[in-house]
Amino acid sequence: MSVNRNTKETCQSKMTLLEEILKANEAFVKNEEFKAYKTDKTPNKKAVFLTCMDTRLSELATKAFGLKNGDIKQLKNAGAVVSHPYGSTMRSILVAVYALGVDEVFIMGHHDCGFGALKPDPVIKEMKDRGISEDTFNTLDHSGIDVRDWLKGFDSVEESVTETVNNVKNHPLLAKSIPVHGLIMDPETGKADLVINGYEKVEE
Repeated sequence: MSVNRNTKETCQSKMTLLEEILKANEAFVKNEEFKAYKTDKTPNKKAVFLTCMDTRLSELATKAFGLKNGDIKQLKNAGAVVSHPYGSTMRSILVAVYALGVDEVFIMGHHDCGFGALKPDPVIKEMKDRGISEDTFNTLDHSGIDVRDWLKGFDSVEESVTETVNNVKNHPLLAKSIPVHGLIMDPETGKADLVINGYEKVEE
């Protein structure tokens, strides 16, 4: 009985992730560590970077370019992809350009991308295992939403970056004077390879 009580007490005394990060935040504010990150809403380098949400890029994606807090606007999503012309990622890019002082757009994918290797069927199975009903998928299907296609990754990161650059560059609401660059990073070393030099396609 005492073992069970001790186990229960141990579980109760263990901090949840939410408690852990809130405790860290309290110390951060109390110690005034925020002072090292003071900046304003306009990026110093006048650029917006769209990168993948891969954990290996959390800091690497900026440190590898010598960028510090306040230098750029940074957006992240699975695969660094802009697939919908009026989705939230494209909207954020346009807001960055027209309201937040951005003059250049960088699209940066990376090698060994988890989204690139993503297969929809295992993800859908996991959704169902966690309680998403078959009726939900049928409703979406009848609404014209192909969930399998929506969850599908890509075969080539080079092709994906090129397609996203083209989707952004050719957006009807993006000024032709804005360069849109394409890069691919090695998540192990931080080395970036240029795929598309946006300056070459700028129209005055």
